[in-house]
Amino acid sequence: MKVTYNWLKDFVDIDIPPRELAQKLTMAGLEVGGCEERDGDCVFEIEITSNRPDWLSVTGLAREVAAVTNKKMRDPFAQRSGAGNKNIKTGVAIEIADKKDCPLYTARIVRDVAVGASPDWMKQRLELVGCRSINNVVDITNYILFESGEPLHAFDLDRLASPHIIVRRAYKNETLTTIDGKKRELTPDILVIADKEKAVAVAGIMGGIESEVGDSTRSVLLEAAVFDPVLIRRGRQILGIQTEAAYRFERGISPGIVSPASFRAAQLLEEIAGGQMSAVCSSRFSAVKSLIVSVRLSVVERILGVSVPFSAAQKMLVHLGFTVTRSSKDMMRVTVPPYRTDVKIEEDIIEEIARIYGYEKIKVTLPSLRPKPAGFEKRDAVLNLKRVLVGLGLHEVNTLSLTDKKTVTQVLGAVPASAIEIMNPLSGEQEMMSPSSIPGLLRCVSRNLNHKQEYINIFEITKNFSWVNNVPLESGVLGIALCGVSSRFTEHGVLRENATLLHLKGICEAVFGSFGISAYSFAEQAGEIRISIKGKDAGFLRIIPSPVLDAFDIKNRQVFCSEINLDILLDEVLIWEKKFVSLPLYPSISRDISMVVGDTIPAGRILSAVHENGSGLLTDVKISDYYKGKQIPAGFKGLTITCIYRSSERTLTDAEVVPLHSRICALLTDTFKATLR
Repeated sequence: MKVTYNWLKDFVDIDIPPRELAQKLTMAGLEVGGCEERDGDCVFEIEITSNRPDWLSVTGLAREVAAVTNKKMRDPFAQRSGAGNKNIKTGVAIEIADKKDCPLYTARIVRDVAVGASPDWMKQRLELVGCRSINNVVDITNYILFESGEPLHAFDLDRLASPHIIVRRAYKNETLTTIDGKKRELTPDILVIADKEKAVAVAGIMGGIESEVGDSTRSVLLEAAVFDPVLIRRGRQILGIQTEAAYRFERGISPGIVSPASFRAAQLLEEIAGGQMSAVCSSRFSAVKSLIVSVRLSVVERILGVSVPFSAAQKMLVHLGFTVTRSSKDMMRVTVPPYRTDVKIEEDIIEEIARIYGYEKIKVTLPSLRPKPAGFEKRDAVLNLKRVLVGLGLHEVNTLSLTDKKTVTQVLGAVPASAIEIMNPLSGEQEMMSPSSIPGLLRCVSRNLNHKQEYINIFEITKNFSWVNNVPLESGVLGIALCGVSSRFTEHGVLRENATLLHLKGICEAVFGSFGISAYSFAEQAGEIRISIKGKDAGFLRIIPSPVLDAFDIKNRQVFCSEINLDILLDEVLIWEKKFVSLPLYPSISRDISMVVGDTIPAGRILSAVHENGSGLLTDVKISDYYKGKQIPAGFKGLTITCIYRSSERTLTDAEVVPLHSRICALLTDTFKATLR
């Protein structure tokens, strides 16, 4: 929106330089992007936010100028009494097909108009704001558009079939040649202005060439109206036209400005073009009830952090067009003007006070925070889960929720009967909602391998989709994939290690341990390892078969994937409470047990059995070494477990630990047929 300094001075007695005014407006929320001196004036380029259509006029901006400079604003649209402004219906009629399309329409006839050049002052102002001068009649309508924000249109009355205006939707296959010389094909989604024979203008967008004002025009029908913003926007998009009028209509016009703007335009036609008002007609309009907002001064002070007296707040709001009365010591009633559609609640009024008072005057203070315990929500649990996985060295990925049947068949063996298929897929790769996270993870693995990545460790928190009892269900899952060789530097050189199923299992155990989940187990079943949490089937660990890897162009590699039901996992996380445990007062005693045991015996069973026989003094037991090689017979594995003994009451002695440790060793040899080394 462009506006000139001198044009603003018509309404407000500004006594500060243009650049200082630009700074004040910017600080009040009207970003002045440019301030250029031209032809003895200064042109402001102002960024108008979409929620402030009242700023799309000189008078709307003048209200802001009056507020930031603490000056009174002169009302340019005050109605004058006289016959020229009476509702004389003789000679003009208005017919509106649907009040929703056009809530208000006014038509004013001005006769004996002499069409010619506009005065220099009007030409200059229009050109400074980017509008080309055409003739005095058209220039007056454009001048009022910029000044008031109300778009006007002038018809050559003698070129209409009759002074009977009809506001209706366009007929199917109806056409109209607009003033830019282009023939437009209209549709019933477009609102038109018509006489008794044909459409003569596209309502709120552009006039027709057949009723255009020209040098021979002597009588003018002046249109001022309110049109449905959605209808205008839709029509503009269909026709591919952008005009200053459409720009304002689609953002909303205040009905209160329609008649005053029309009357002021008629006055200018009398003064500049020698015309004479002879008739005016307006459609009936249901007055909108003014919104009244109650504002508490104590709330103003609490939100802004400064005390604003009633008199100061009242003056600021009155400058902006609000009506303010005091209903009690702490309460004021603010009547919102009809053009301020963005103001609805108390906080909106407080924002107006803040920006005119000056944000720079509000002291910077630290907020007063009162911490209070809050519940652990699902969103927090998911964020913590991501932190744990990233801390373990994994990288998060995000894949599409849509996939194709061929990929699902390759990964799962067949498309599940519960799969949700897309009725009208955009492409062959988006045929269905993904029933598993594994296809997306395998695509990521394949792409990273193609980019020469040696080690891939990724995870995704996503959703699987399926029909359950004819109802679409989204179930959250955690998917993890490992592939390749990891490298890390040690004091002995570079250590290279292939990803294995045990690494994947270790990641899952680390996740469970981070959230205090201990009641979990792993069990081999149908070629994969099933994960159970408190007896509930929570997911799996799986080595992806070679034929599946071939389908994803993954050659000579092993890929290990896991999928965990997020709902089951988070149910345990949300009920977990962290409790502070003081540091041990007494030292621990550590004892190692090295053994050779059958390869088919899970290490988890051994650890559980040792824990159960610890007699309260065994505080921890863990695998400290695992070995399979020349010294270990085929079908066996070498394990070393470390037992930690500690008492919370005293320092333990060997006499107390040795019998307990011997009993654990006997348990291992008797129960698991282990050979101690």
